[in-house]
Amino acid sequence: MKRKKRRWGIWARGAVTAFSMFVALDTFIIPASYSSVKASDSTLFSELESRAAAEDTAATAAAGAEGTNVVSDDSETAAAAESGVEADAESTDVTAAANTAAADTESTAAAMADSDAATGETASAGGLSGTSLGTATTDDYSITVTQYQEYDTAIYVADITVSSAEIIKTALADDTYGKNITAYTSTTASENQAVLAINGDYYGAQESGYVIRNGVAYREASDGEDILVLYADGSMEVLDSDDVTVQQLLDQGAWQTCSFGPGLLSDGEVTVGENTEVSRAMNSNPRTAIGQIDDNHYVFVVSDGRTDESKGLSLYELAEFMQKLGCRTAYNLDGGGSSTMYFNGSVINNPTTNGRIKERAVSDIVYIG
Repeated sequence: MKRKKRRWGIWARGAVTAFSMFVALDTFIIPASYSSVKASDSTLFSELESRAAAEDTAATAAAGAEGTNVVSDDSETAAAAESGVEADAESTDVTAAANTAAADTESTAAAMADSDAATGETASAGGLSGTSLGTATTDDYSITVTQYQEYDTAIYVADITVSSAEIIKTALADDTYGKNITAYTSTTASENQAVLAINGDYYGAQESGYVIRNGVAYREASDGEDILVLYADGSMEVLDSDDVTVQQLLDQGAWQTCSFGPGLLSDGEVTVGENTEVSRAMNSNPRTAIGQIDDNHYVFVVSDGRTDESKGLSLYELAEFMQKLGCRTAYNLDGGGSSTMYFNGSVINNPTTNGRIKERAVSDIVYIG
């Protein structure tokens, strides 16, 4: 009888020892797979840690009942061993937090999906149908950019509503006024934290033509050609530069002037003929233009050209297009290789320089940002 009791005791001690070894191996040696989670989802990691702590607590308690101590250098496990009930409660709270975080993540993902879906949607204006390229909105402005395909040409339109005309700004290459000082439109736009930008009138390539930028006059020599005037009150008009002086414009609240031309629309009517052209430029070209639809409502327009995919526009076609957009005033800016539209950190059209898709350095930009 004593021999049987001794054998039972040896077997019991062996079982306890084996169980204790398994617990130690399971805690420190044996690998275990967990559900994959993002590093940012810290609440999910906390949940796993709490569950592990609860499991270790149960194992430690079981080993203690058999007279065996399991040593762990994990301080969180030790704390959980001292209050297993509290660990379970915390685990429940963490699980609820994890579910809330998951719901928030799904909500954010859905919002991002809606935002992405907005890009590429069909948009229409004035009987024109195009593809939305994105939007940007703050308390000061609202911008919607759309790509159209008209006259066998890719045309990019930024429809802009601003709280004040002074939101429409200009910037000089290298922040310097002078001749032959140039930079890419995208470079100047980036340096000025622009959200949207187009090339300006390339004032540096001319010896004359009024230059008023952000309410400051830089050049007072008239070139006898059309000038565009944007006033601080939001109005816009095309004038003959011989009919007004720079000082008169400043006195009237001129905020920006551009001296390239010609004017395209006045009071909603086309002001160029079918054969009107800039100097010796080709009839079909990349183009850049700016127009006003209503008070504090404007458009920036850029077209590609000189490629098989995009022929380019004549001035008359550009004027017709601006008219279809609902503009009552419109003005032609520097075109050809200069024509560039920058939006949300990227050039979105295809500028052509010397037969290649490449930006041309220019002296100034018109932008919002």
